[in-house]
Amino acid sequence: MTEDFMPTAPKLFSAVFFALVAALAAHMFIPVLPEGTQTKLFRELSAVIGLFCGWFIMGRSTGRGMTEAINRGLITAVAVLFWCLLLFSIYFMVRKSTRMMYDGPMEAVLGIFEMMLEYGALLRHPATPVVLVSGGVLGGVAAEWIGRRWN
Repeated sequence: MTEDFMPTAPKLFSAVFFALVAALAAHMFIPVLPEGTQTKLFRELSAVIGLFCGWFIMGRSTGRGMTEAINRGLITAVAVLFWCLLLFSIYFMVRKSTRMMYDGPMEAVLGIFEMMLEYGALLRHPATPVVLVSGGVLGGVAAEWIGRRWN
């Protein structure tokens, strides 16, 4: 458990790299959002999510070969996408619930998943998926190389 928090070169690189990938993916996602959607801290919070996913998912799984590194990089990119969709959907659900837009708590919880599907459907525009996939592959390969070089 404590070794998850021990800094290593691959963890540090992965955290920074996937924070940048998440911020760039969020930047590419903003134009396809519905008109009037608040995007004040969208890039920054996405970067924080990317930082944690890079550190805990990609950073600790180096040293297993390039194929596994590419797989882990893609898994990290998908995890960034999942956590961004989930956390921002929870945020929007809380905002809607404070305006009494739900009849009860179960409808509010289901609203989270409806928003995740709604915002996930916007990924049919290729810019964000291309950033996530290419960033996942590049991040995995680079983290593996850094792990071989400095571990």
